[in-house]
Amino acid sequence: MAHLLGAEALHLEFPTKVVFDSVTLGIAEGDRIGIVGRNGDGKSSLLAMIAGRLEPDAGKVTVRGGTHIGVVDQQDTLDDDQTVGRAIVGDLDEHEWAGDARIRDVLAGLVADLDWDAPLSTLSGGQRRRVSLAAVLIGDWDILILDEPTNHLDVEGIAWLAAHLKKRWAANAGALLVVTHDRWFLDEVCTLTWEVHDRIVEPFEGGYAAYILQRVERDRQAAATEARRQNLARKELAWLRRGAPARTSKPKFRIDAANALIEDVPEIRNRTELQSLAVTRLGKDVVDLLDASVAFDGREILHDIEWRIAPGERTGILGVNGAGKSTLLGLVDGSVSPTGGRVKRGKTVRVATLTQRLDELEEHLNDPVRVVIGGLRTSYTIGSGSKAQELTPGQLLERLGFSSAQLSTPVRDLSGGQKRRLQLLLILLDQPNVLILDEPTNDLDTDMLAAMEDLLDSWPGTLLVVSHDRYFLERVTDQQYAILPGPGGAGLLRHLPGGVDEYLRLRHGQIADAERGASARSGGSSSAAPSSAAPPTGAEARAAQKEMAALERRIARLTEQIDAARTALAEHDQSDYSGLTAEMTRIGGLEAERDELEHRWYAFGELLES
Repeated sequence: MAHLLGAEALHLEFPTKVVFDSVTLGIAEGDRIGIVGRNGDGKSSLLAMIAGRLEPDAGKVTVRGGTHIGVVDQQDTLDDDQTVGRAIVGDLDEHEWAGDARIRDVLAGLVADLDWDAPLSTLSGGQRRRVSLAAVLIGDWDILILDEPTNHLDVEGIAWLAAHLKKRWAANAGALLVVTHDRWFLDEVCTLTWEVHDRIVEPFEGGYAAYILQRVERDRQAAATEARRQNLARKELAWLRRGAPARTSKPKFRIDAANALIEDVPEIRNRTELQSLAVTRLGKDVVDLLDASVAFDGREILHDIEWRIAPGERTGILGVNGAGKSTLLGLVDGSVSPTGGRVKRGKTVRVATLTQRLDELEEHLNDPVRVVIGGLRTSYTIGSGSKAQELTPGQLLERLGFSSAQLSTPVRDLSGGQKRRLQLLLILLDQPNVLILDEPTNDLDTDMLAAMEDLLDSWPGTLLVVSHDRYFLERVTDQQYAILPGPGGAGLLRHLPGGVDEYLRLRHGQIADAERGASARSGGSSSAAPSSAAPPTGAEARAAQKEMAALERRIARLTEQIDAARTALAEHDQSDYSGLTAEMTRIGGLEAERDELEHRWYAFGELLES
């Protein structure tokens, strides 16, 4: 692969911190690199040095002649006075950009719902983010640098961006660098991972999942090395005290398979135990929405919502911006009253909401963190039964990434991610039994997201989550629902047995139906089937059931092959990068085949439900 850019012995230092010390790395054609690390460790600074926007204190960045670099920053740099069209295509005439298939694809994927002539000052933060992305993606770049590209994007936008980048930056077609906390996006797009930590940049093969596997193995080896060192020190001390050396054999160390790394790790949640404890705290009645509808100014937002929330339920809510997710959560927490139907609440229900506004911290901005937590309860219980653990607020803060020095920091001086974590701590210490999380992943890095997930795994209550972070949503919830527009435009609540993938398929179907309807109204023709198909006949239903049974058998066989391949991968020589890459590619092919079969299985299931 052709070399595009090299960085040699980069050193970067700010007045109070050395960010990088003698970092050397390279970027070649076909590289799709995800960059991870804690907030403040230098990810954005690394991108700025690579892009030539920040000069290192020592070392140099060398770019191959003729290489063009495109950058999407975290900051919104758009001019409010520009229109959407002007911000994206600039001075290009319509025939120039409309005749380019690549530009049309970007416009259709990101800004099809925006008014081309609308001033940027009228757009929301998420809409402006899509305009910024579109303006860069239509360009012809050799290296594309994206700093938090998924910020403000919903699940559909993130899925489109991942598909677009995979198609456009295929093997030997330029290079891609991405800083993001969206772990699903990293796994979907990237083939290499750079971890920024402790003044260095450490490379790993593969996306986020492969990076985590290699990091666990690295930490295990480090722990084994430290254990051997300590054992040798104890033996040396014993020899000095006894006056004679002990005769011991040198321990033989074997690289364990990946499944051995986690064989003693229990399931992330003991669902039976947590649900039992939730029933004890909540009783059998939590919140029931019974044919509940909500209308504002004569416009119906939600229609006939039937949802009986169970104790210990962990549910994710999906839907486009404006679909009614916040209204639905308002019905649950009591801040919104139904205009039709009713809401029934259990007598012991205590609802708390982690909002996007950091309301809980407003009255504490000038107080140090230790003062804020000092007036709260003195302990918090993690887990249940024999595994129950009492933690002080200070220990909880440590689990959420606070150092002892930060206890004296005023709340107003905390970073966005630190404020988010402190907000969650205040809510948990208030001991609610129904917890609503509204976009909880904002401003958190991957390590802090993992810490939050670990904390929520032992939380014994009902959990409702709205998030565009697909990885987080699937990690902390056991089921998903979606708010989808019904025939009259009002939102309907639908269970998603197939999770986020099913939601995306339903949304694609709705968009296609809308486009066909618009084409029919404008006099165009369409050979597509109508949106509401007739129910299957008896023979069709039996054939569908037979096909589903066959698909289940094939899916089971593929799953066995994938598990065997993963075990073989873990036992493979870790220094054989080409062999590892080939095995990972084979596993990816098997997983893609299984996903396709699962999609077909869900399609037959929907046919039988119609």
